[in-house]
Amino acid sequence: MKDLFASGHAVDIVLFIIVIEGIWLVARSGWDVSSAILRLAPGVLMLLAVRFALTDMPWYWVSAALLLSFPVHLADLRRRR
Repeated sequence: MKDLFASGHAVDIVLFIIVIEGIWLVARSGWDVSSAILRLAPGVLMLLAVRFALTDMPWYWVSAALLLSFPVHLADLRRRR
């Protein structure tokens, strides 16, 4: 279990589940693709930041993923209005 997290593969599993969720939302719930992407992208970016941190990537990759998640979240909120 320790190796699963140290390698970042635990995050990969969660990201795979999110991709499946996105496909399901588009196919079964009738969402358009852009809505599904905007709703799921902030979480994906934060998970990527966790993966970068777990795998000892440079700090600027971690911060870039976290910083990008906020404007994407704001775009999602704006789109929902």
